[in-house]
Amino acid sequence: MMEYFAGLDVSLRSCALCIVDGKGKVMLERELPCEVDDIAACLTALPYSIDRIGFEAGTMTFKSAVDDPSRFKRSRTVAAHFGLTPRRYQSGEADNPGRISKAGDRDVRATLYAAANALLMRTMAGSQIKTWGMRLIRTKGRRRAIVAVARKLAVVLHRIWTDGTEFRPAKVEGMA
Repeated sequence: MMEYFAGLDVSLRSCALCIVDGKGKVMLERELPCEVDDIAACLTALPYSIDRIGFEAGTMTFKSAVDDPSRFKRSRTVAAHFGLTPRRYQSGEADNPGRISKAGDRDVRATLYAAANALLMRTMAGSQIKTWGMRLIRTKGRRRAIVAVARKLAVVLHRIWTDGTEFRPAKVEGMA
């Protein structure tokens, strides 16, 4: 019996669907609207059953991992959902924060970390987040500052998503 595999490349407006057989022969290529019902209808209408589905979310890594923004009452809890908050080691009177918990989706956490690193180390444009992160680098160290900025980016992304507002970084004096 032949195996069939589906690959979905999802963007905000469309979804590219590719079906291949076990030998790698392309059986179907189609562009669909990025709607779950349309994708499901296309997959169920196929004359063969799909053994595995690969999913590439690209820039939607964050959106697909959160799924429903209303399940978080406060935007701050999104960072904890992705493991960007420190673990707590508590015993008696001792309360020591540790390394980040690394809970949740590893890919989203890595993407937020990479975005924060790029914001702090590669971007020439100034913003309040970058200024705050650069100040943290001087006081807490590079890695801790990047994690803190990644945590803040998760909060900002969630807030923008729930509010429907557009992000406009405030210009910081003395920076380009």
